[in-house]
Amino acid sequence: MRCTRVLPSALTALALLGWCALEAAAQAGGEWPQWRGPNRDGVSKETGLLRQWPAEGPPLAWKTTGAGRGYSSMSASKGRLYTLGLRGEREFIVAFDLRNGKEVWATPHGGAFRNDRGDGPRGTPTVDGERVYALGGNGDLTALDAARGRVIWTMNVLQKFGGSNITWGISESPLVVGEKLLVNPGGPGAGIVALNKRDGSLIWKSQSDRAGYSSGIPVVVGGKTQVIFFTSTRGLGLDLETGGLLWEYPRASNRTANAATPVARGNRVFLSSDYGNGGGLVEIRADAKGVSASEVYFTREMRNHHSSSVLVGEYLYGFSGGILTAMRFDTGEVAWKDRSVGKGSLVYADGHLYLLSENGVAGLAEATPEGYREKGRFRIPQDSLPTWAHPIVAGGHLYLRDQDTIYAFDLRQKK
Repeated sequence: MRCTRVLPSALTALALLGWCALEAAAQAGGEWPQWRGPNRDGVSKETGLLRQWPAEGPPLAWKTTGAGRGYSSMSASKGRLYTLGLRGEREFIVAFDLRNGKEVWATPHGGAFRNDRGDGPRGTPTVDGERVYALGGNGDLTALDAARGRVIWTMNVLQKFGGSNITWGISESPLVVGEKLLVNPGGPGAGIVALNKRDGSLIWKSQSDRAGYSSGIPVVVGGKTQVIFFTSTRGLGLDLETGGLLWEYPRASNRTANAATPVARGNRVFLSSDYGNGGGLVEIRADAKGVSASEVYFTREMRNHHSSSVLVGEYLYGFSGGILTAMRFDTGEVAWKDRSVGKGSLVYADGHLYLLSENGVAGLAEATPEGYREKGRFRIPQDSLPTWAHPIVAGGHLYLRDQDTIYAFDLRQKK
């Protein structure tokens, strides 16, 4: 990898050299630059990971404090680990060194979000090139320089677009597609907005849906990109270029808290919620007459609460309420159910599901429709609140967060 630029000063040169070193280091390890990983699907492409955990769990590489209060998950890119947390009366966006967990920088990001289910931010920072974008529990949206944490632009999307906060706080992780940054502020005529990621200026606004707790994804159908959001009342697809409504699917909404991220393959999208509701598979079609969506099936066998399912091969794996469930994506046929580690969240890497219960139990299980096959479990010390920050797998490590504390476990097979 080469990293060359025209440098205006010696200070800038030193900063850039450091940044280039981080970029070079990143080539050797996997990236998890945003919510649910590189493709927003909870899937890591890493290989060479442990097939079985020791009784005490994989080796602890490091442990650090300073993440702050909150339920934000983490993103990892170019040698840095990013998250959001509440310190005192301010939210902070925090960067840690992936090698040792030491804090690199911490940038103030808005006032405290308080809630009886836990204070602090919920969303995950999005890394895009040399910038980091973060959305806090009160709707503060900030773009920062990833190297130093310097604020490039900031706004409160609820105030700017006339939205109001939702019961358990804004929980969305910003979506970046090309030059656009997309969020669901829930204002009248501005339910979903596309901003210029460089300066925060408005490109388009669309609909009037209040914010859900979910995060958007991009999908290409008929050669054209659309963005899919799960708002407070429905799943919907919008034209990326214009914001025009292409289709809607309200049946997956429970009208209480739609939190799971949609899962897509080709022109099919699965949306799911809990509170006794369920999930539905929608097929999107694009032709000369326009874009339409039709329901393939609806099932109560996959009711995702705060955790999203992952699609591996032909099967979805996810927590239906508190039960880990394997279900065929195209038909809704259930392959197996198991109580596993208890209700929680999961991601996938190298043939296995990485599980984290809201009680602090981490587990490893094969991703196979043949049955639940556990390959190890261990427990991390837990704060007084549920362990709701979702795990990530990056650079051969499993990263877990419980409020102020972050753990890095070495997953690499020893040669």
